[in-house]
Amino acid sequence: MTPLMLCYGGTFDPVHTGHLAIARAVRDAMHADVFLLPAADPPHKGPTHADAKQRARMLELAVQGEPGLHVDRRELRRAGPSYTFDTLRELRDEVGPHVPIAWIVGGDSVFELAAWHRWRELFDLAHLLAIARPGAPIERDVLAARAPAVQAELEPRWCLPGQLHSMPAGGFAEFPLPQARPESSTELRRRIAAGDPRWPDWVPPPVADFIREHRLYDGRARDADAFTPAAENGPV
Repeated sequence: MTPLMLCYGGTFDPVHTGHLAIARAVRDAMHADVFLLPAADPPHKGPTHADAKQRARMLELAVQGEPGLHVDRRELRRAGPSYTFDTLRELRDEVGPHVPIAWIVGGDSVFELAAWHRWRELFDLAHLLAIARPGAPIERDVLAARAPAVQAELEPRWCLPGQLHSMPAGGFAEFPLPQARPESSTELRRRIAAGDPRWPDWVPPPVADFIREHRLYDGRARDADAFTPAAENGPV
């Protein structure tokens, strides 16, 4: 069986322990490496608070020594918006037609999927694996009411996470988190800007040192929180 390739995109502005918990949980349950892809120019969002190179470097610091977790900077090397379709097309060209690829998205992002660039064609390139909060699965009737086109597309593709190994693309599965995570990048930035002494608890120590050294999120950064959190690049 060809190993599954798991891709976890996002702004990671900044990366926090919730992101790492998701990556570890999926890695361990799916027995596959996870590639974290920071977006350079995220669609459907305002300007990021840290620049792309800083966000990528924090990711690299966060996964140092973590088996099976890797940072992929390809979206930083590509001009224009960081569309998931373009990234997956590039990956598919590299690994060939037979390697299973799954793109990790937040459960809430599924409801916004129809706003993604060439969203139906994503399934020609990869699977989607939606992260569901504990006790909050994606209800088919709710999805049909809020996003009927998405529900119609996903219904015949719905499968169990373990089935994603058996085909290169085209599936949709939910991955329930084993426990709720309190972290969010928005709240983390707020705590840093406010000088809340608890903020380092939400990031690995090397990331905290990097934030302090570069004075990131200290209150001078732009506030883009009015933009939708259901970004095309997945969980934030």
